[in-house]
Amino acid sequence: MIQHGVTVLLAVLAAVFLAIGIVVRQRATLDVPAEHGVSSVMFLTLIRRPLWWAGTAAAIAGYVFQALALAGGSLLLVQPILVSALLFALPMSARLAHRRVTRGEWAWAVLLTAALAVFVVLAKASPGDYEASLSTSAVVALICAVAVGACVIVASRTVGWRRAVLLAVAVGVLFGVVAVLTKLVMHLLTHEGVGAVLSTPVLYLLVPLGVLAVLLQQSAFHAGSLQTSVPTMLVLEPIIAVLLGAVVLGEQLDVGRWDGVAIALATLAMVAGTIALGRDEGAYEEELEAAVHRTGTRPDPHAAADSQAASGSG
Repeated sequence: MIQHGVTVLLAVLAAVFLAIGIVVRQRATLDVPAEHGVSSVMFLTLIRRPLWWAGTAAAIAGYVFQALALAGGSLLLVQPILVSALLFALPMSARLAHRRVTRGEWAWAVLLTAALAVFVVLAKASPGDYEASLSTSAVVALICAVAVGACVIVASRTVGWRRAVLLAVAVGVLFGVVAVLTKLVMHLLTHEGVGAVLSTPVLYLLVPLGVLAVLLQQSAFHAGSLQTSVPTMLVLEPIIAVLLGAVVLGEQLDVGRWDGVAIALATLAMVAGTIALGRDEGAYEEELEAAVHRTGTRPDPHAAADSQAASGSG
């Protein structure tokens, strides 16, 4: 029980820092021209901005907490908790923009919180056969990388919501694979030591895939349809990680029939809440971005807050 609680706490801390990284890095891209959304120009611009580095540092801290959580917990428990990043991103984003969170957003946040609580209390996972899965996981990672490459190639040749969806799918898949590889690396580290980690090909797949995921995530933030990209990547990542955890690593939920039904309902509620909150936040981010490109300045945050409050009470 204590180990379960520590794992949940570490996963929640991961979600907090990932939320900070999302909010800060979104704002770092607002004035980058749309045509540079998937290009070296955007990254060369961002690496000269302290704001982007602050967001990146927060995202790295989130990943460290995620890895620590995976060292003692299963993918089936840790990954779904990470969708709570939107719970923390919502008030932080509103605070930075000096706007009010609407009643509708708070309602979805309460639903997501309740669903997460049900999931955390009931989800008990049995460990998988991690050592026997190393070679299989490496093959799966390569296959997923090819699929991601196809998404990126098509995304670079399109614009608007199609680019956002394709990049978000690529990011979700990549981070799902990164989570599985991280679980394997942490298992080796805690059970066999640093030497075993350095001698496995999993580590050398994890690093480039992780870097690629971060770069594509930045492009997805800037793709011009955040209400589509943000919830897509946040929902797809745990789905991919949980599926791979079950199929590749052999992890399974150790629950009864009615607990299983409650977990399924809680998962559906988590998906619905994440999509709703992501769309609300993405719509406001698009408003900011449009104003920046149109006038070179941000819109009046108090006017935006009044507009948000009016729409939320209607």
